[in-house]
Amino acid sequence: MRAKLIQKLTKSMFVSSAIITLSVLTLIVGFILINGISIVDLEFVFGLPQDSGSDGGIFPMILSTIYLIVITSIISIPVGLGCAIYVSQYASNGNLINSIRFISQILSSVPSIVFGLFGLAFLVFFLKMGWSILSAGIVLSLMAIPTIFQVSEVTFQSIPKMYEEACYGIGASKWQCITTVLLPIALPGILTGIILAITRTISEAAAVMYVVGSSLDIPISILDTGRPLPLHLYVLASEGISMPNAYGTATVLLVIVLAITLISNFTVNYYQKKTVGCLN
Repeated sequence: MRAKLIQKLTKSMFVSSAIITLSVLTLIVGFILINGISIVDLEFVFGLPQDSGSDGGIFPMILSTIYLIVITSIISIPVGLGCAIYVSQYASNGNLINSIRFISQILSSVPSIVFGLFGLAFLVFFLKMGWSILSAGIVLSLMAIPTIFQVSEVTFQSIPKMYEEACYGIGASKWQCITTVLLPIALPGILTGIILAITRTISEAAAVMYVVGSSLDIPISILDTGRPLPLHLYVLASEGISMPNAYGTATVLLVIVLAITLISNFTVNYYQKKTVGCLN
């Protein structure tokens, strides 16, 4: 009787937690959409900002954000995934593995504004890269690498050893085993880590405000200054320039994040079904 009561209480606690989480998410998303959806139209999305962003559109900000997504992905995915493959498949020194994991945990816990200050001191001033989208992309990559590494490593470790042993049993090399067997099986988990890392970094304002330059002009290349959507939203809201445009910017940013998440989840589910079908 007591065990049943505890089970009911535990279930009720979990259900309540789920309801609270969904309610908070619905409240935040609903509040942003209600206040911003009326601002968003083609002119707002593809127009140029005027009067410091109090009027006009946000096309340069969207383009800056896309640049950052591409740069962050190009840098962080190979490094994070490569580190996970090395630790899980090649490294044999326990102290080295523990050191890599410890450094990754430390980087994950560092506040985003510290990354921004590091980028300002090291990239902008010491390396003389200047304020640019490239500098901001490198800073965001440093934030994304630990997440991709941690999730990818756990994914590789969760793969049953029988697949690896079967691969070696037919005479495959280590690299052939990783690329033809382990990577396809681990791909859904790896994509999940990439989603978490990229969606987090592109929503950061504090990490890029010191290195990106905050220009309202259309960035022609990654060496130009820019103003990503999160930074533009912060400037509009904190300086009281235009709250309606701030809500509109938040709506566009929310749509971009949701689109990336939905597309990535669809890809993950597709490869999961494909992998399970191949294994069966």
